Amino acid sequence: MAPTLLDLAHWSTWAVCAVMKLPQLAAVVAARSARGVSRGSLLLELAGFLVFLRYQIYYGYPLQTYLEYPIIIAQDVILLLFILRFSGNTKQALFYAVTFWGGWYMLTLRKWIIDLAMNLCTLISAASKLAQLRCLWQTKDSGQVSALTWSMAAYTSATRIVTTVVTTNDLAELEIVFEQKFPNRYPESPDATRADSGPFTRAP
Repeated sequence: MAPTLLDLAHWSTWAVCAVMKLPQLAAVVAARSARGVSRGSLLLELAGFLVFLRYQIYYGYPLQTYLEYPIIIAQDVILLLFILRFSGNTKQALFYAVTFWGGWYMLTLRKWIIDLAMNLCTLISAASKLAQLRCLWQTKDSGQVSALTWSMAAYTSATRIVTTVVTTNDLAELEIVFEQKFPNRYPESPDATRADSGPFTRAP
């Protein structure tokens, strides 16, 4: 791949990821409610992103191949803080911060730990999505993800797969990139759903 096209893929991926979570954040803030959002799902998603980021740093991969992950992680952290605030559990933020910091440190104590954690990322990501689907089923809140959000996720997955093949050719990384980039079904509009609607039907 020509250097110019590779740079374009990197920059466009970072730009898209910088705004990919904003509709979800805006919806939670506008509704001032965490209804329809699974805290467990978000925590698992955040854990998977942190493992992936730690793996990239540990093996010394080029920064441009994973720079979007700190961006997405920052957005997830902000979303988590709003969820904790609106659910009245702000004090738990310190516990989560200490837990993730400890996990970040322990991941690289041994090479086999980071390798195992990376191999488990697919299961973590799948568990995150299942937890969100379970939350939607229980709350009867469909929380439809917009076509725009899914389009952005599809684009960043495609560009990152190409850049990974060109730059590192890490097969484990390729599998995780595709699985992680698609967002969980968090609500994007406080008026988009109703409590009496079906679990996967759009409210009229």
